[in-house]
Amino acid sequence: MLKEIYITETNCITPLGFDVESNVEAILRGDSGIQLHNDISLMPNPFYASIISDEKINSAFAKFSTETKYSRLEKIMILALEPIIKNAEIEFNSKTAFILSTTKGNVTALKDNTSDSFNNAHLDVLAKNVADFFGFTTQPIVVSNACVSGILAVSVAKRMIQSELYDNIFIVAGDEVSEFVLSGFNAFQAMSDLPCKPYSKNRTGVSLGEATAAVLVSVEAKKAKIKIIGDSSINDANHISGPSRTGEGLFRSIQNALKEAKIETDKLDYISAHGTATPFNDEMEAIALNRLGLQNVPINSLKGFYGHTLGASGLLETVIAIESANKNMLFESKGFDEIGVSEAINVIEKNEEADIQYFLKTASGFGGCNTAVVFEKIKHQLH
Repeated sequence: MLKEIYITETNCITPLGFDVESNVEAILRGDSGIQLHNDISLMPNPFYASIISDEKINSAFAKFSTETKYSRLEKIMILALEPIIKNAEIEFNSKTAFILSTTKGNVTALKDNTSDSFNNAHLDVLAKNVADFFGFTTQPIVVSNACVSGILAVSVAKRMIQSELYDNIFIVAGDEVSEFVLSGFNAFQAMSDLPCKPYSKNRTGVSLGEATAAVLVSVEAKKAKIKIIGDSSINDANHISGPSRTGEGLFRSIQNALKEAKIETDKLDYISAHGTATPFNDEMEAIALNRLGLQNVPINSLKGFYGHTLGASGLLETVIAIESANKNMLFESKGFDEIGVSEAINVIEKNEEADIQYFLKTASGFGGCNTAVVFEKIKHQLH
């Protein structure tokens, strides 16, 4: 019998707030982190993005470390992990692992043409720097698989615990808005000239964002916030950057995850989707969901609040979805106006109360990777 796996601690650092509570409050108010930025060090012309203030990062970090050697990304990863490590009170032994999940890591280090900077751009160095800050005793594990990285890390953690390698796994996922990332998406002509509008008729592409999110995946049910009951990751190897037109990889990932969770499609109460607002991604998701008969399940994309936070997105959106389930509240899909995909889907247009027992988190990324994880709300027994 496979072990039951839970998420017991969550946190996130975003432009909307430096803890989960302030993020949920901002979402309920309808605030978005996406603003117009004029920063020629990042892009020659003004652009919309969701960026965390350096001042806030530095003042928050200074509260518990005077160390100056950490990069900006390392600081926001440490800030996301610190409270959950403190709350968890778990011994760092051979059964406690650490996963760092990112798409681009410290890519900004490459700006300086030195061997140190080149070294710091390696993902294993980033993971070691964060792990050493806290004193993990096991070797850090890096999950870097394009934009599914954040949610894929949850899937990897679940399986590692079920194979009895570990009992507890701390995950941090993060990416920052850099010149490299902006120029890349711009070269794809995939960036929106206005805040992004997932699933909308007049959507024109992504707004980029940055965030870190952290969770503790555990066998311990005591402080459980949610139970992870099914997962799957499928690569349909469709194209270096374009999603499959039939949604094959996403279709199969969701199908497998539901099969492992042993629930029928009609049991799902909510889908936290990827919804990047590019013409191809949103269309592909709508096709995959319709192929599975999930077109009536309430769905949102949180990209209208956070922009596309790359490797952080899947974990950040999971953290918010857990709050959604535990508060029995569906959050609006910000930026959505008129349906703009060829198949009908049930996009959440305003915050509303709903009974959420089971939800699905999906993500899709470059190279044809797709990940789906099914979660179940904990039924807390009355003692």
